[in-house]
Amino acid sequence: MNILETISVQCPHCGEVMELQVDCAEGSQELTEECPVCCNPSTIAITISDNGVSSVEIES
Repeated sequence: MNILETISVQCPHCGEVMELQVDCAEGSQELTEECPVCCNPSTIAITISDNGVSSVEIES
């Protein structure tokens, strides 16, 4: 398993696709990221399994 994985998520406000680096060694995590286009914050829940990122949920 790669320790760092790149994931793509779509901003729920404007639709912009954002790429994020996820450190799988930290386990499942919840992040708040600001969209680089519309500047609205979104909460991103990332679930990590033994094989890396297993699910990503984003909400405004």
